[in-house]
Amino acid sequence: MTPRTGLGRLLPALLLPLVIVAMTRVAAAAPLSSLEGLELLRRGFAGVTDFTAEITQEKQLSLMKKKLTATGVIRFRKPDTFYMEIFSPYTSRLLLKNTDLVIFYPREGTRQTIALPPEEGLGKWFTYLDRPVTTLPDGVDVRAERRGGTCILQFAPQGKGGVKALGLTFLEDGSIRQIVITEQNGDRATITFRNMKKNVGLKDRDFRLE
Repeated sequence: MTPRTGLGRLLPALLLPLVIVAMTRVAAAAPLSSLEGLELLRRGFAGVTDFTAEITQEKQLSLMKKKLTATGVIRFRKPDTFYMEIFSPYTSRLLLKNTDLVIFYPREGTRQTIALPPEEGLGKWFTYLDRPVTTLPDGVDVRAERRGGTCILQFAPQGKGGVKALGLTFLEDGSIRQIVITEQNGDRATITFRNMKKNVGLKDRDFRLE
């Protein structure tokens, strides 16, 4: 076996920082205007009529240090119908129809109804995304960045609704990777998507709470 020279011993130490720098540059955020980010989102969803996905939700309550983790499913159908079911141990079903939000708790057999402000309604957003994006939406601050083929949008409603900020991570083909919702009371939910399937032909029965 040929002994290593001094240079041979130094090469790994010299190359490792270069590799780390190169990887960091690939993952670094690239400049992206708010309009460009919203237009990428519009294009990605242009051919999507509905989708389903499996999810993992991590919820950090402002009054607790421990995160609550649960799995579930999501269903969405244009223009304004969204369904989320969280499995055990915190079973719940949520149905959002434009600005009408209903949460059903199967174990207790109870439901909670909430009327969202207009700026948080799904109908408004998908009407806005029906055409090329040339102006920013009213009442919402939007920031965007790109990391490789991944885009990140940060929304901050300026109204007095329950949502303080919403983050959306997606690929340019419209596949959602993650949604982060921060509420005015400090609660924070991180929803990670898996096995997203588009245009599966969802029916009304797929959005029933009971």
